[in-house]
Amino acid sequence: MITVTEATAVAEPLKRLSDEGVSIWLDDLSRKRIASGNLAELVATKHVVGVTTNPSIFQAAIGSGEGYEEQLADLAVRGVTVDEAVRMMTTADVRAAADILRPVYDATGGRDGRVSIEVDPRLAHDTRATVAEARQLAWLVDRPNVMIKIPATRAGLPAITEVIGLGISVNVTLIFSLERYREVMDAYLAGLEKARAAGHDLSAIHSVASFFVSRVDSEIDKRLTKLGTNEALALKGRAALANARLAYEAYEEVFAGERWLAVAGAGANKQRPLWASTGVKDPAYKDTMYVDELVAPGTVNTMPEATLNATADHGDVQGDTVTGGYAQARADLAAVEALGISYDEVVQQLEDEGVAKFEVAWQDLLDAVTTSLKSKGVEGE
Repeated sequence: MITVTEATAVAEPLKRLSDEGVSIWLDDLSRKRIASGNLAELVATKHVVGVTTNPSIFQAAIGSGEGYEEQLADLAVRGVTVDEAVRMMTTADVRAAADILRPVYDATGGRDGRVSIEVDPRLAHDTRATVAEARQLAWLVDRPNVMIKIPATRAGLPAITEVIGLGISVNVTLIFSLERYREVMDAYLAGLEKARAAGHDLSAIHSVASFFVSRVDSEIDKRLTKLGTNEALALKGRAALANARLAYEAYEEVFAGERWLAVAGAGANKQRPLWASTGVKDPAYKDTMYVDELVAPGTVNTMPEATLNATADHGDVQGDTVTGGYAQARADLAAVEALGISYDEVVQQLEDEGVAKFEVAWQDLLDAVTTSLKSKGVEGE
């Protein structure tokens, strides 16, 4: 049993991170985590103030079957489709997590205490279906602190505007490029303008823009390693941080502009940058690199549990590590381009792969649930 004193000592770097204006969210959810009290414990002892989910997370949780047996049996008896079964299970988990985080939501005026659930990844290139799915998910979860995740694909951009315009809070996911990030912020502002015209309370609408980090290094580092020169190898581990820091620069610019100020006067909230994919994939790098090096006010860092625990144990939070690094960030990305590695090609590849990975995870989840329903005497079709 962890005492309050021990928990405070363990989480000290997390407290410093929170004090710097970084909201700490957990990038994981399962029924076991909810039922065991673990999620509530992380909120109480490790400064966790939000939760993000994605198809891969649910595939791992529900695919294991642990904690879902009773609901699966009920769903099988009812003869539901596999898609309905998956939605009933995922929204139940998100609803329960939202209830656990409701005190945080109330205490922060809706800024934190958020739980995100993603639209069906198979709809990533269908604007109308994404909007319909977002409305359905918001209705199914039926909690004010839910955020609907919409991918930042070309088709996702108008969906973001439409859903924000309906007064639904949105977590925009799978952002890799600076250009696409600016388009996401434009889509958010357009949504706020629609919401204001429709008479919605702008102060009740919140959004985050999930800018992916480690995958950028994974792809660019692979290409730098293939080049193999000293110049190329010296740039390893620098592109992802540079990309994220320049995203924050864009955020500062857009949310100081006239278009923003017009809706800010009506009570609108800034769309905060969220650092996603912050678990380090290269063991040569410090396991808290994408936390320590991306400290900036008004941001969110969503961490897998391993990264959360590593930060609590040995994170090195030394104040703002973003805003003073814009010139170096530009130089690092320019140096990568100068070696013949196309930034535009890399970020488009990562977006395509990101959508595809979630589609595969979702299909794996559907297959696992189909098998469970069949084992209980129902085809799930």
